[in-house]
Amino acid sequence: MNRRKVLAGLTATAVAIPAQAQTPSLGDIAATKGIRFGSAAGITKGGLRDPQVADILRRDCRIIVAKNEMKMYTLRNTPAEVYDFSLGDEMLAFCEKHKLPLRGHTLFWAKDEFTPKWLLAHDFGPKPKLAAEKLLRDYIAKVTTHYGDRLTSWDVINEAIDEKTGDIRANVFTRILGDDTLRICFEAAREHLPKMELVYNDYMSWRVKDGLHRKGAIRLLRWFRDHNIPVDALGIQGHLGTDQGAGWDATADDNAPQYADWSAFLDEAKSLGYGLMITEFDVNERRVLGDINKRDQVVAQTAKDYLDLTLSNTAVKDVLCWGMDDKYSWLQTTTPREDRLPLRPTPYDDQFRKKPLWDAMNRSFQSAPDRT
Repeated sequence: MNRRKVLAGLTATAVAIPAQAQTPSLGDIAATKGIRFGSAAGITKGGLRDPQVADILRRDCRIIVAKNEMKMYTLRNTPAEVYDFSLGDEMLAFCEKHKLPLRGHTLFWAKDEFTPKWLLAHDFGPKPKLAAEKLLRDYIAKVTTHYGDRLTSWDVINEAIDEKTGDIRANVFTRILGDDTLRICFEAAREHLPKMELVYNDYMSWRVKDGLHRKGAIRLLRWFRDHNIPVDALGIQGHLGTDQGAGWDATADDNAPQYADWSAFLDEAKSLGYGLMITEFDVNERRVLGDINKRDQVVAQTAKDYLDLTLSNTAVKDVLCWGMDDKYSWLQTTTPREDRLPLRPTPYDDQFRKKPLWDAMNRSFQSAPDRT
């Protein structure tokens, strides 16, 4: 099979059908195979306070994950032990009203650039290991007890592996506590959430250049298992990119997918006893040339290839997008196109209309092995 061919049968036009006219939803379709489909969501700009965004989430999703509302820089952005749960509480209220399970994200983002500035400059005193562990445990205790079992899952640690080396990333806590940081986080979460699904989340993918990252993830999963650290599942972010610009050659590009290696990675993680989930799915087409129709077809084909292959592993039970609409996608500002045209990385366009990506996801869910 030529995985580069344009997805046969996908909608060929960029003129999308109004969202409200379309049934069944992606959540309904995925559920027929025992897969739970959902999305990340925020509160403010482009979030739940926008009725069009909220409408898509209610209709298409069967699970939600918080974007930034439960991260440390939102909850405790000051050295004083003052917590602001207002945005997370608003999100939880929306989800409970509409009977949508909510995932927590994330108790510890293991990158200094996403750590509150006060913590980076914090003086841990004459016994830094004791002080660092206490701060970390106290923070996790405060957050997990606030939400308790009203959530369905937590990304306990996000992005702890340095993709360039496959080793644990240096950050404010690992520089003091070493790899023990990870044990402390999961043990503290389990102490207060004895029945919660606890997840390690990271962005290793199927690209050639992600080989070290994948090996690092497997090594970390083995370390968790060998040290009886309470980790239930691996979250695979699924931020896909496609570099199909002029002269693109998959055989010479380290961004090209490695299909067999990806399947082997998923199988190994499953064999270690972990559940799997896609936690932050989108397709970045910033280098794809052509009109909207061509760009949408490349995005749809890339997504179909990835989802077909990944969902063939029945340990993958959840699939969540990182936003449902192009208008508010985080990629618009973080990785803009050279031609400055809006990116089209999500199932709905900036007018909240379905795109070929939606159809590709529909087809992948329909063809996935049954998990029920």
